[in-house]
Amino acid sequence: MSISAESLHIQSKNNGPLARKSRAFALGCALALGSLGMMPAAANAAEAAQCELDRPIRFAGMNWETNLFLVEVERYIAEKGYGCKSEVVPVETLPALAALTRGDVDINTEVWLNSVAEPWEKAEATGNVKRIGELYMGGEAWFIPRYTAERLPELKAASDLPKFKDEFTDPEEPSKGRFYGCPAGWGCEVVSTNLHEALGLGDSFTYFSPGTGATQKAALTAAYQRKENIVFYYWFPTPLVGSMDLVQLELPEYDKERHACLTDVNCANPEPSAYPENPVFTAVHTGFSEQAPKYTEFLSKISVPLDLMNAVMAHMDENELEPDEVAEWFLKNHQDVWTQWLPEATAQRVKASL
Repeated sequence: MSISAESLHIQSKNNGPLARKSRAFALGCALALGSLGMMPAAANAAEAAQCELDRPIRFAGMNWETNLFLVEVERYIAEKGYGCKSEVVPVETLPALAALTRGDVDINTEVWLNSVAEPWEKAEATGNVKRIGELYMGGEAWFIPRYTAERLPELKAASDLPKFKDEFTDPEEPSKGRFYGCPAGWGCEVVSTNLHEALGLGDSFTYFSPGTGATQKAALTAAYQRKENIVFYYWFPTPLVGSMDLVQLELPEYDKERHACLTDVNCANPEPSAYPENPVFTAVHTGFSEQAPKYTEFLSKISVPLDLMNAVMAHMDENELEPDEVAEWFLKNHQDVWTQWLPEATAQRVKASL
C-alpha cells in the first residue's frame, strides 16, 4: 500500500509555521512507512516459509561422515528455507531401509545401492519407498597401505591373502590374519562377509566386524600411524581414504549376478566379484513425498561433485568439525552449488540466515 504525504497532511488555515511543520511531519511518516513496505524482502520471505507438515521431518541417521554431513545440510535448509522442524532417528543401514518402508522415518539421505541391492529391490516393490535424486557415484574396495604393498610386493589380489596371513596377525586368534570388515549392521557388512567367504578366507583370516563406524576408523587410523600391516574394507569418498596412502587389492571381475547374491544376507553360494561403481541416492517414504512435495523436490535436486565431497570430508577431518558445523561451513562457502537445488525465494531465506 502506498501512503503519500498528502494523505497524512494536517490541514491548516494558512501556510504558516504550523502548516509547514505538519507537512514535514507527514512527509517523514510517509517515508518511514514507505521504507517499511520495502524493507522486508528477508522478513517477508521468512514469514512466507510455512512447513508442509504439522510435525517434524524424520531423518534416518546413519553414522558415516558423508551421511552425517548431508543430513545436517538438509535439516538446516528444512528449518531456514521451508520452516520445518526435524529430528534424526539413529539407525543402521538395513534397519533404516525397513524403517523407511514402514514410514517410521521419512528420509534416508544416502542409499548405497550396491550394498543393499536385494533389500532395496524388495522395499521398492512394496510401493512404500521412492528413489529420488542422485547424490554422487561412490566406490568400495579392499585396501592395504602403500607401505604394506612395498613390504609385500607379491600381494596384489585379495585371493593372495592366505599366503600372507602371518603378516596380518589377529591378536585374538594369532594363527590367523585379521581382515577389518564393515561395521556391524551396515549393508556393506553383508557384502564383505559374503565376499570373505567366497574368496575362501575363512581358514586363514578372521573377519573382524567393528561395532561402529567410529570404532572402525579409530582402529584403522591407529594401525596406520604405527605402520602396521592391515587389510580392510572401506568406501569413498571418506576422510580416511583421502588422508591415507592406500592400494586397492585386485578382486575378480565384476559380475552382476554374483554381486547381487553377495548383497543378500541369505546368499546360499557366494561367489567372488569386484565392487561396481556405487550409485548413491536419496530415498523417501511415498507418503512423505505426497505430504511434502516441495521439500521432496528439493531433495531430488541435491547433487554434489565427487571432488567437492572429498574436499568437504577433508575439511571436516582436518578441523575436527561436528556434522552441523561442516554443514554450515559448506552453506556459507559453496552457495554456487546448493542454491541450484532451491527456488530463488527459498535460497534467499537460507542465505539470510547464515
